[in-house]
Amino acid sequence: LFASVMENEADVFYRELPKVELHAHLNGSVSSQTIEKLIVRKPHLNIEHSMTAIGKGQRRTLDECFQVFKVIHQLVDTEEDILMVATDVIKEFAADGVKYLELRSTPREEKNTGLSKKGYVETIIKAIQQCKNEGEDIDVRFLVAIDRRNGTEVAMETVKLAEEFMLSSGGLVVGLDLSGDPTVGHGKDLLPALQRAKNCGLKLSLHLSELEESDLLLNLPPDRIGHGTFLHPEVGGSQSLVDKVVKNNIPLELCLTSNVKGQTVPSYSKHHFEYWYQLGHPSVICTDDKGVFCTDLSKEYQLAASTFGLSREAVWKLSQQAIDCIFAPDTVKQQLRQKWVDLQPQQQTCNDNVETSV
Repeated sequence: LFASVMENEADVFYRELPKVELHAHLNGSVSSQTIEKLIVRKPHLNIEHSMTAIGKGQRRTLDECFQVFKVIHQLVDTEEDILMVATDVIKEFAADGVKYLELRSTPREEKNTGLSKKGYVETIIKAIQQCKNEGEDIDVRFLVAIDRRNGTEVAMETVKLAEEFMLSSGGLVVGLDLSGDPTVGHGKDLLPALQRAKNCGLKLSLHLSELEESDLLLNLPPDRIGHGTFLHPEVGGSQSLVDKVVKNNIPLELCLTSNVKGQTVPSYSKHHFEYWYQLGHPSVICTDDKGVFCTDLSKEYQLAASTFGLSREAVWKLSQQAIDCIFAPDTVKQQLRQKWVDLQPQQQTCNDNVETSV
């Protein structure tokens, strides 16, 4: 009994810890409850739960992870679906203590339902505004994603779409994400689109793939890096990549469970979070795909703490420092810093106990 009481106390601490989520793909963040609602809407697809999530202790290859996305895309193909999915995802993050969220998604068009790329982004913006109007205690922004599989022309169109929304969304569209299967296409072909985005004031968060391309893309430089799994020499990167990241002080979005379940790192204890955290480099814990990987941000913080022996105080600091890495303007950073100050537990309750294994 005592153990379970202790565990609950820890669960409460991590859930109530105010958090910043900077790397969340909309379609990968759909919870099983929402998937259930979508399956009911589309019985003709014959989709089962097992096809949309990777459960406890399961591993998948990166390729299998991309297959899961394909299934979710079949379930989400109308504006009505997107509105429900985005609203649910935002509320779930809010319930988990996330105070600032940047969602990312690739605008899709579906000929058979009349969904357009513009309508796709507009609907997500509508969901953000609805949640705000309903009083959800979470500030949400959107990153328009370029899927590298779709080639250079589409990339440039996506940048233009993002530019348009950056100007018309009242500050809700703040940047651009480069993602998709890293084995497809080459970063150098996307440079003109990314350069254009940067020039017009959009922030860039990039998923980097192999060495030569990473070197090229780091010259932009991006405003944040997604994962950064293969940057340092021990994992096939190079010291010069690390030096570039450090010199430009480019924050990393680190997703522990995603990397372990997607097999890009062998285990939690070997995750590169430790490498960058020891360097004192800006590192933000994120979920990547909370639906697909069956996790939430509280769990990810708890895993980082128990794996790397972080005290509660260190965890609080880690969450607070994430504010410096957001893409929203400084006024928003100030408001969030104030919120963290207001929510900070009194020193005596925030004692220096190191998290034991969860």
